[in-house]
Amino acid sequence: MSIILFIRHGTNDFVGKRLAGRLPDVHLNEHGRQQAQVVAQALCRLPFKAIYSSPLDRAVETAQPLADALGLPVNLQPGLLEIDFGEWQGLSIGRLRRRKIWKTVQENPASMRFPGGESFAEAQSRLAQSVDAIVAGHDKMDMLACFSHSDAIRLLVAYALGLPLDNFQRLSIDTATMTLIGWGGPVPFLGPVNMYLTPGMAEDLQKMFQPPKPHRVRKPKETDAISKK
Repeated sequence: MSIILFIRHGTNDFVGKRLAGRLPDVHLNEHGRQQAQVVAQALCRLPFKAIYSSPLDRAVETAQPLADALGLPVNLQPGLLEIDFGEWQGLSIGRLRRRKIWKTVQENPASMRFPGGESFAEAQSRLAQSVDAIVAGHDKMDMLACFSHSDAIRLLVAYALGLPLDNFQRLSIDTATMTLIGWGGPVPFLGPVNMYLTPGMAEDLQKMFQPPKPHRVRKPKETDAISKK
């Protein structure tokens, strides 16, 4: 089992306004760049073996400060991409909410396929297979960072929990938050979900993930042996 920290990308000018999807050149804004620095400061003491990212600009830009701090490359992983929203990509959230099918997206996502794009079920399968492939390339208990997107991480959490796909919208994954999943064992292990990071928690996180010290067996002293006679 690998310990994977899934981090959603930082804020950009599309968040809450338009469906960025897989559009190119959607970059972090000033606040998003600050969030990426906070992520790096909070996580830079952890023993990561590798860093993976969705190839989209906003995810890579969030991953890069942590990679620089650790001296690791950012490995692009197409399987961590945002959902393919097809014809919905780039449209305003307000416009999409006025469509009748929006109710299906929110209440019955298991039956939803985006026009010209993926279904939620296909996206979840793609993401899970991608994480399986990542874990297969690492040793047991390696710690990995994966930078991805809100719906992608929510789908992976639902998969880890065995949560019905129609319920995955109940989860929240905010920008620049961390979600921990132990992946690769018989049953996935779910840690903190949607955890906000601050620079000041770096030491606490380091202590949390330190391997336990080996138990030292106390050798009996000579005086102990004498006292038992």
